[in-house]
Amino acid sequence: MLSALANPHRLRIMATLKAEGRSYVSQLARQVGISRPLLHLHLQKLEEAGLVTSQMELSPDGKALNFFAVADFAVELTPDLLVQAAATLSARSE
Repeated sequence: MLSALANPHRLRIMATLKAEGRSYVSQLARQVGISRPLLHLHLQKLEEAGLVTSQMELSPDGKALNFFAVADFAVELTPDLLVQAAATLSARSE
C-alpha cells in the first residue's frame, strides 16, 4: 500500500477522487492533468493496493464508463510496519 502511495501522480489521483467524488477515466484524466493511458496504469496500481474501487456503468447514450472512487481504508503506521515495509524495498524505483 505504501508503494502505491509513493508516486506523486497517485497521491494527486487519490486527492482528486476524495475531493471531487467518483469519476470516470476521461474526466479524471482532465482533472489530474495526465493522459488516459498513464492514468490507467496508476489506477491499476491503486486498485491492486485496495485504495480505489471501480465500477463499470452505461451512460445514457450507451457508452461504457468505468467509474473510480476512493475505497474505505485505514492504515496504522507504526515503527514495526515501517521496518516490514523497508524489508520489501528494492533498488528499482517505480
